[in-house]
Amino acid sequence: SQQYFVLLIVTDGEITDMAETRAAIVAASRLPLSLIIVGVGAADFTAMEVLDGDGGGPLRTVAGEPATRDIVQFVPYKQFKQMPKEALARAVLAEIPQQL
Repeated sequence: SQQYFVLLIVTDGEITDMAETRAAIVAASRLPLSLIIVGVGAADFTAMEVLDGDGGGPLRTVAGEPATRDIVQFVPYKQFKQMPKEALARAVLAEIPQQL
């Protein structure tokens, strides 16, 4: 039987170990796994946007090794605070079908 995992991370802080985080995500991109990160609070989540990999090409380690696929979806909760819960759910799960 095949299994696929979704890891939900809720954070109110910034990443302090970006190189290690990028390396872990690149390594995990070979596994049947998706990472959903929800940023809560007023922190600067710019680094999370980088991890999402929706911009210019695949996420890479500091050494330049690329992720085999995009496995991260970052959603800033503050953009959905005043919206119905369904809007947040749609945004959180939006990329999962493409990540399978």
